[in-house]
This record gives sequence, structure tokens and C-alpha cells, in this order.
Amino acid sequence: MSIDWKSYDPNGFYDELISSPGYPRAAARTLTSYLRSLSDEEIHERKAAAEHAIVEMGITFTVYTEGGNIDRAWPFDIIPRIIPRKEWMRVEEGLKQRVTALNLFINDLYNEQKIVKDKVFPKEVLAQSKNFREQCVGIQPAHGVWAHICGSDLVRDKDGTLYVLEDNLRVPSGVSYMLENRQVTKRVFPELFENYSILPVDEYPSQLFDMLASLSPRPLDYPEVVVLTPGIYNSAYFEHSFLAQRMGAELVEGSDLLVGEDDCVYMRTIGGLERVDVIYRRVDDLFLDPEAFNPDSMLGVPGLMRAWRKGNVALANAPGAGVADDKVVYAFVPEIIRYYLDQDPIIPNVPTFRCMYPDEREHVLKHLDELVIKPANESGGYGMLIGPHASKRQRAEFADLIKKDPRNYIAQPTLAISTTPTLCDGHLEPRHVDLRPFILQGVRTDVTAGGLTRVALRKGSLVVNSSQGGGSKDTWIVDTES
Repeated sequence: MSIDWKSYDPNGFYDELISSPGYPRAAARTLTSYLRSLSDEEIHERKAAAEHAIVEMGITFTVYTEGGNIDRAWPFDIIPRIIPRKEWMRVEEGLKQRVTALNLFINDLYNEQKIVKDKVFPKEVLAQSKNFREQCVGIQPAHGVWAHICGSDLVRDKDGTLYVLEDNLRVPSGVSYMLENRQVTKRVFPELFENYSILPVDEYPSQLFDMLASLSPRPLDYPEVVVLTPGIYNSAYFEHSFLAQRMGAELVEGSDLLVGEDDCVYMRTIGGLERVDVIYRRVDDLFLDPEAFNPDSMLGVPGLMRAWRKGNVALANAPGAGVADDKVVYAFVPEIIRYYLDQDPIIPNVPTFRCMYPDEREHVLKHLDELVIKPANESGGYGMLIGPHASKRQRAEFADLIKKDPRNYIAQPTLAISTTPTLCDGHLEPRHVDLRPFILQGVRTDVTAGGLTRVALRKGSLVVNSSQGGGSKDTWIVDTES
């Protein structure tokens, strides 16, 4: 037999499927028993079938290199990650709580700024925010929601506690891979879907469309919704086209749209101009409108901000939502939840040191060899210092960076991030994972059943990003009494 669970050892980390060598967690027993019954040849065939399906379905991601952009097949591991539904219900509640508070926070910052006046959120953090947009001050978007689509990254520590690692509120990506992972897994293990009660994820595109439609400034049964993409060279173009197709929405670039003299947005079509009601924009703020932001942008639509400000078009996510997508703001989210909702956070933050405060900064500088240092606005695993794996020179360089701009840095302990069994060169080995659920907020709030599990395919690595060698797995929320 190919898989011997007794010899699988997560080396002291919390494992998502196995509680101890030879003993699967209750929710994973059916899966582990089934995998044990497969021969080496059968497992190889399933893996090959998954790789073939990914190529056949055209599931790719783009890596930027010095020599140009390279499209690569999506890296996927066939062994799913399993979370019991009972646990997930609490996580879902916590995610809804978090995104509700964050939207109240963003709306407050662009209007009355009560949280700043009440000295719960420091005015100096807002003053130095790279993502606060003066062009958005005074705007009240539909339902008071700015971040309509949020992807919050979750990690599990050694004791099994789930933490929010960060919130992605600007242009969160990855949901298409969550959906495609499920389709590939159904092809590879169709029989398992007969033996498990696995919560579906397939309804996400319709939920996304309904949420976007709820933002429409015109009371129509079928408002005109479009997906605005930077174009085919963007790393997430696969997702842009995938979601547009699944929603039955037009995929457009900036040159396909114009703002008329009536300050409404129109789409150029073969039959003439058609008014657009809602734009799901996958273009960063600064490139959205050359009149309001970067005048050299060729990706946006001149006058778009004017049309949005006058309430003639809805934008999701709203420009300026990124003010809360800042790792220093992240450190204040527990206070933000208490301030707006008068509740304690259901899902905790990772313990975080804010270098802007002298006592916390002093602690960080003394313990650089133990901590992970993150700049406020980098993403994709870039710009970080992982203290235990860094050289003395690297730590000294980061110490200088922190001293020069303390507001721009936070520090966190190095978590013993959970693992899950992964097929590596024909063998079963533990690999570290995180989870990105997607939360939709409009008239109502919906959370995906699970999300995108990203896996660090390199042995010992904690970096799960596909651009740095990571892959992904299907995520099963299973109904079980255990």
C-alpha cells in the first residue's frame, strides 16, 4: 500500500488530518481509510489525472520574471484539507464580525472619523496611511460597505488555535482557484463525494453577482455588471475572465468604458453605448481614473470617480477600501471590533508588536532573531524578515529600517503553522498551510464554505504564495457529529 498513516509524522506541528501517527482526526477518517486502500499505481493515476485536468481546464497563474511573464499550470495537491462543520460555523461567525467592523471603520474614516476623535485609533497612523484616498472623503457607498469582497488569511498554531493573519480588502484574489480545486477533486475522487457530506462552494459566482447587483444605483431586475481587468498580462487575469464568465458579466478593459456628459458610465458595444451599473474592478486604486489619480494610467476610465461620487455607478471594492488593508491597521482590529460592535473578537489576531510605540519597538529590536517583521503594505510574502532564518546582516538592516520608519513595521512571533499531508515525489509528507476564506458583503454577508487552502510545497517553508513556490488543496467543510 502506498499510504501508511503510522509512518506519517507531522514532527510536533498541529496536523489538519492526523492527530498523532496512525490516528486520523474524526472528520478525516473516511478520507484516510479510502486513501490507505489505494495502491501506489492508483494514487499515481489520480495525481496524473489531476495534472491533466488542470492543463485541460486551462487553470494557470502568471509569474513575473525579468525575461517576461510566464503562465504556469496551477500547482495542486490531490489530498484535501478537512475542517469539521461545527468548528467552521464559529469561524464563519468570526469572519462576518470582522468584515462588518472593518467596513464600519472605513466608512467612519472617510466621514466623521469618530474613532480617531475618541483616540481609539491613532491619528498619526491615518496621517501616514499609503492607502487613504482624499478623493473618497465624504462618500457614502451603498449599504455603507466599502470592502464588498474580502479575503482574510487564517493560520492555525501548534495548539490548534486559528488566527487571522491578515485581511485583504483592496483587490483580493484566489477565489477562482478555490472553485477550480473543487472541480478537479470531483474528477479525481468522485466516489468520496458520495461518502462525505461536503459543503458546496459552487454557488459563489451567483452569490457574487447577487451582491454586486444589490449595489446598483438603478432598480433593475438585471443591472449591467462588468468586470474591469488591467488586461491579459495581469497575474490574476485567469481569475478575472473566469469570474466574468461564471457570472454572465462582460469582461472589460478601461478602453471599453467611457463616462458621458451625464456623468454615467457606458460600455462600448457593437450595438452602441450601453449604460453600466456596477463595476467589479480588479484594477488598483491609483490606476482607476487618470483624472483623479495617476494621470498616466492607461488602465482606468477618465471621470470614473466623478460618476461614482455622484452615485451613478457602483464600484466594488470601493476606492479607498485599502485604508484598512494595512498591517499596522491590522494590529488595531481587535480594538476596532470592540469600538464599533461592542464585542470581543471571535477569531483572534496573531499577537502583534507595533513598532510605532517605543516600548514595543524596543522589544522587537531586542528579539529580531525570534520574530517575523512585516512592512505595512507589502503583499505576497515580499519585504518580510523571518528572524530565526535571517543572517545577522539581514537583521541589522531591518533594525535600521525600523528605526527610520517605525510606523511602517509590525512584528509577530514565528508561529508553528499547522501542516497537512501532501504528496511530494510519491511520498506523503507534512507541509504547512494557510486558508483564505472569501467574505461577501452587500445587503447581506456570505462566507465561502472553507476557502483557498494554500500549501508551502517546499519542505520546511512557511511561504505559501504561488509566486514563491506554493500550491493549493481543495478545502472540505464536512458535516460530522465528531
